[in-house]
Amino acid sequence: MKNTNYTNPLFPIFLKPSQLKILIIGGGNVAEEKLHFLLKSSPQATVTIIAPKVSNKVIDIVAKHQHSRIILREYSEEVISSHNIIIAATNNTDLNKVIWRNAKQKRILINVADTPELCDFYLGAIITKGDLKLAISTNGKSPTFAKRFREVLEEVLPDELPETLNHLHAIRKSLKGNFSKKVKELHVLTSGLTTGYERV
Repeated sequence: MKNTNYTNPLFPIFLKPSQLKILIIGGGNVAEEKLHFLLKSSPQATVTIIAPKVSNKVIDIVAKHQHSRIILREYSEEVISSHNIIIAATNNTDLNKVIWRNAKQKRILINVADTPELCDFYLGAIITKGDLKLAISTNGKSPTFAKRFREVLEEVLPDELPETLNHLHAIRKSLKGNFSKKVKELHVLTSGLTTGYERV
């Protein structure tokens, strides 16, 4: 019998950031890192930055994304009410804890930068090859390892993957029969795709 006592209890999901309202509180280096990470993966994400002042890098990133905006103001509890996801990225630990408490009271998902115990979710390392997107998590233990592993996978995964996925999508649409039959046929068609990639 297999051991089902996994040490990483996280459940990965893929959100549609363009359909959610995301708030990043803070305008310094940490906020810039979170903003860059988010918009690199999801350029159409709807993101608001709130801080009394923001770095030039944050300004430059927002200027390139039409669904992002900056509001120059101090934090107050009411600003989070209209958002679905909060990222607390100020350089003030006490303020981050206040933001966390406010978010929990309103049942809004929150990530407090560099504070795993105050996170409802983590921003893992992401690999994108066309429509293929892979997310890597170390359960908050080592973002550096996740980053390095992402680099390894980016080198290993072939650049032809987007074209392969498009072909498979076309084949899937053309298949006849019930769901079970389609799954079996696709399983046969894709059985050789990973040849040569089992050992990295």
